[in-house]
This record gives sequence, structure tokens and C-alpha cells, in this order.
Amino acid sequence: AMVLVSAWCGLRFGETTELRRSDFVVDDEGLPTTLRVRRAVSRPGTEFVVGTPKSDAGLRDVVIPPHIQPVLQGYLNTLPDDPQALVFPATRTGRHMQPSSLYKPFYRARQEVGLPALRWHDLRHFAGTTAAVAGATMGEVMARLGQSTMQAAMRYQGVAANRDAAI
Repeated sequence: AMVLVSAWCGLRFGETTELRRSDFVVDDEGLPTTLRVRRAVSRPGTEFVVGTPKSDAGLRDVVIPPHIQPVLQGYLNTLPDDPQALVFPATRTGRHMQPSSLYKPFYRARQEVGLPALRWHDLRHFAGTTAAVAGATMGEVMARLGQSTMQAAMRYQGVAANRDAAI
């Protein structure tokens, strides 16, 4: 579920690991339709610090693509009903997940799917590129990914701009 949120919704690691149940907007059938990104967690020293996302643009609502909604619904149903429960906690402590906790299973999974060089941040890049290929404007890519500069958005638009032959 965490891979799907990162790949299709384009959240940063700190935004993803600070998601709470209450950040998911669900429809009448219980399907999660939107993510409200309002916080991010970082670890500048030995303690986790919850604050706002990287920039003001990081405060955003992200529509969850319909094809991953049922998987997320099933996953959310396994979590405590507490609206403040972390959606992707560290398994041993139930607190915020450290990037190092993710490495071992992520590295194993990327080997299994034949993408040994895939980095976690590449999932965010996939989200931006997919939005651009789907026809999103520069402003729409920026809003979806919570970017405040065009230079950041161009990393994703540049890949899509090379599609001239396909177009």
C-alpha cells in the first residue's frame, strides 16, 4: 500500500510516513478517494519531528487513482479505527518509520521485479511523469506533487516532452 501511495500519488517519504487515517477522505462505499497532505515527518537528529511539508505548495489534496482505491481500502481496514493512527508505522514500535526500516524489504522487492537500481524517490518521479504523460499541465503536476518551483516540475515534464514521436 505504501508503494502504491508513493508511486501513484507522488508523496515524499516524510509525507507518506506521517499519514494518519484521518488524512484519507473516503466515499460512501468506504473507498479512499483523496489524500489530505498537511504534515510531514523528518528526523534531523535522533528524534522524529512532525511539521509541515517541504514548502507551502506541499499542503494539498491529492486524488487517489481509482485503480488503487480498493487495495488501499483493504489495507486501511486492517488498521485501528483511531483517526490519528499512523497509516504506515514502523512495525516494531508503531511509531514513525525510519527510511532504514524500509530498505531491506524494498531492496528485496526491487530485485524480485527486476529493477535493482530503483530508488524510493523514483516512485515519486513515476507519479510526476505519469501525470505529465496523461496530459497534466505544468501547474497541475506542481500542484499534485506539492512543488513550489517550475524547475522541480520540469524534471517530470522533461521526460514527457520527449514523446513527440509517439504523439
